[in-house]
Amino acid sequence: MTAQEAIRTVLVADDDPDIRGVLAMILELGGYEVTVADNGGSAGELALALLPDVIVLDVMMPVSDGFSVLRELRQDERTAAIPIVLLTAKASDQDAWDGWQAGATYYMTKPFDPDHLLRFLDYLSDPEGCPLPS
Repeated sequence: MTAQEAIRTVLVADDDPDIRGVLAMILELGGYEVTVADNGGSAGELALALLPDVIVLDVMMPVSDGFSVLRELRQDERTAAIPIVLLTAKASDQDAWDGWQAGATYYMTKPFDPDHLLRFLDYLSDPEGCPLPS
């Protein structure tokens, strides 16, 4: 992606309204257009309808968990290449491995550093000009 093709639209899916609100505020202040979903079912539907530049997806959600949504999105040619960040309280090594196996682009645990998330989105927009978050 070039600077002109920078990530601008983000779908945030989390069943916790406080987390959704904080993520939306952080991302909007960072210049992103944000759409939110409160469960895995609506996250999958919105991803297919909107085709956002990136998806931030919780794992433990009603209707469909984040791992299931991730696998479904990876199997659909319209969403297979969209970067998907799993942002979750599931912090074990096995959980992270399950996320990578399901096709996650990045795995972050809660509580999270908002600057870390924004730096990762910057990296997705310009891998040459932005080092990976540390």
